[in-house]
Amino acid sequence: MLVEQMKETISVVILRPAIVTSTFKEPFPGWVEGERTIDSLGVAYGKGKLTCFLGNINGVVDVIPADMVVNAILVAMVAHAYHPSDAIYHVGSSVRNPVRYANLQDYAFGYFTAKPWINKDGTSVKVGQITVLTNMASFRRYMFVHYVFWLKGLELANIAFCRYFQRTHEELNRKIQIVMRLVELYRPYLFFNGIFDDMNTEKLRVAATQGGVETDLFCFDPKVISWDDYFMNTHFPGLVKYIFK
Repeated sequence: MLVEQMKETISVVILRPAIVTSTFKEPFPGWVEGERTIDSLGVAYGKGKLTCFLGNINGVVDVIPADMVVNAILVAMVAHAYHPSDAIYHVGSSVRNPVRYANLQDYAFGYFTAKPWINKDGTSVKVGQITVLTNMASFRRYMFVHYVFWLKGLELANIAFCRYFQRTHEELNRKIQIVMRLVELYRPYLFFNGIFDDMNTEKLRVAATQGGVETDLFCFDPKVISWDDYFMNTHFPGLVKYIFK
């Protein structure tokens, strides 16, 4: 709304991508730079550090490969270079080709079971099914039983042994606090059930096709994505190659 009020006569395109994931095709499949959003979950799971998930496991996770976002930006810029519009383009998959957190869990389990991450000591990481926590109350109980309870015990032992376990206690407490802060930060998204109308983006695709745009070269249609093939053969291999260390 602020852009609309202040742009005056400037031609502006507002385009909102959903969760941006590794490339589908260009410059090559699976390229990703930086660890963001669901990528951090994939890395933690593949390394055996993610044992539970808080949120709606059947919820739709709105993801779109990075090169499709770029293609949509380029086509929208050309379409509105001399034809200003108030349209907002949502570039995602939640309407046309939705994928759910439960699907991601299955893909990750299948991939890292077949191709486990090898630690620096040469041992392979064995992954398992994730404990799903569907509300904050169950999450707090899980944290108390698995971490906070032991932290309290360590605190008593630290006092009894003249602060011998001080460093260990501080490190465990720091990790727990980080997890709790992250959960509070991402809480609105963990239980978010909305999907985003991409009708304007679909109209842009149709107009581009009718206008003779090379749709194979500038593809941003999520319907062409087979999610199981994408995650198993493109996204997770890309994470391992470019993100895992």
